[in-house]
Order: sequence, then structure tokens, then C-alpha cells
Amino acid sequence: MTSLVLLATLWPVQKSNGEWRLTVDYRGLNEVMPPLSAAFPDMLEIQYELESKAAKWYATTAIASAFFSIPLAAECRPQFAFTWRDVQYTRNCLPQGWKHSPTMCRGLVQTALEQAGAPEHLQYIDYIIVWGDTAEVFEKGKKII
Repeated sequence: MTSLVLLATLWPVQKSNGEWRLTVDYRGLNEVMPPLSAAFPDMLEIQYELESKAAKWYATTAIASAFFSIPLAAECRPQFAFTWRDVQYTRNCLPQGWKHSPTMCRGLVQTALEQAGAPEHLQYIDYIIVWGDTAEVFEKGKKII
């Protein structure tokens, strides 16, 4: 069995508060990964769909650190390896910067919402909008999300 190990470049980026964030450059991995075919919602379509609902109640939320809450399968981790100060590391969770992370995140969140019985909602990666014509329907959606 062959294992793909591409040691990605690590870029330290200084944040506005003076702290540093380490970012990993996955462009090399992104170039060799086969494309995923997944329907991704267009923002204009989402806007039109929301306008067509004309519901009385709306709420929106973002799942905090969504990518970091999705574990990577152990056999996939070598693909996301990087080196820092001569030590090799691998990711344990879905990485930012990988071209398929948004698609995978969206699919997993959508599946979880469907399994939980979420009422009408729209999702864009880790943002969720729920609505209802009655307070009861709306509250059910908020609770599930």
C-alpha cells in the first residue's frame, strides 16, 4: 500500500494583536488531489430562497471552529503532514486550506442536521439559517441546531 506524504510548508502569520498563527500551505496537496463533485450553494440562490420563504422568524448561526471538530481518519493523516523546527507533525482534524475541507464540512453538517430532524434550513459551509412561520417551529429548529 502506498502512502502519500507531502510535507507542506508552514507559514507563521502575525495577527493584529501581536500573537502568531501558524498556517500550513496545502497548495501542493491541492494540486494532486482529484476533484470532488459536490453541489455548493450559490449565495444569490440562498438569498432568493430566503426571500421566497417570507417567514416570521429567522435565526442564523455559525458553527465555531467547525473544521477543527471533524476528525481525520488515521489513514488520511500523512497527507496533511508538515514540519516545524525539524519535527514532523500531522493533522488530527480537517485542515483549513485543503480544497475539500469546505465540501466535507458542509456534507457532514447537513447529514447531522437531517438525522436530527431539523426543520427548514439553509446551510453554507458552517453557517446555518433556520426559519419558521410559528414560534414553535422556529424554536424547534434553534434547539436542533
